[in-house]
Amino acid sequence: MIKRLLLATTNKGKIREIKEIFEASGIEILEPQREIEVKEDGNSFLENAYKKARAYYEAYKMPTLAEDSGLVIEALGGYPGVFSSRFYSLEMGGVEKVENSKDQANIKKVLRLMEGIEDRRAYFITFAVVCFGEYGIWAEGRCEGIILYEPMGKGGFGYDPIFQPLGYEKSMAQLTPQEKNLISHRGKAIRRIIDFLKGGV
Repeated sequence: MIKRLLLATTNKGKIREIKEIFEASGIEILEPQREIEVKEDGNSFLENAYKKARAYYEAYKMPTLAEDSGLVIEALGGYPGVFSSRFYSLEMGGVEKVENSKDQANIKKVLRLMEGIEDRRAYFITFAVVCFGEYGIWAEGRCEGIILYEPMGKGGFGYDPIFQPLGYEKSMAQLTPQEKNLISHRGKAIRRIIDFLKGGV
């Protein structure tokens, strides 16, 4: 079993969550010393995750974990989808001005486009990839839920304040880190990766 994994991200929210999920695995998670610029222009989450994992592997020459996640909303035809992190800047639905943060601009745009829509079904999805150089492994995780009518909670990041997981009366941003990691798309995908790495699958 490998003992150390590099994370192909400098996103502090993702790093914190991923480290928490790996905590009892016996695998040490390393943060990159610098951000590697990767053009995330793939047609799928899996393709983008692989591009990130490969780029960081080439830079650091060690097993690298990358993931690409997004929010998929049924009533918006699957958007934001692979454009989740930069949805605010897309012409589709009109560009949303960034006032405080990109996350808030993304949330504002989704809520604007969802005004008057009763079908609030959505899901978060993650594809996680570990690149070992010439080969790799990947896993998928999904969390079903609905889009709320207004942001709730201060925890998490991204679209968490407007996403309510199925079976819960809280937004993702109102869950404790432990509750979130248990049900989240990222938690599910990464626990599958840990199983692979430990020979459990």
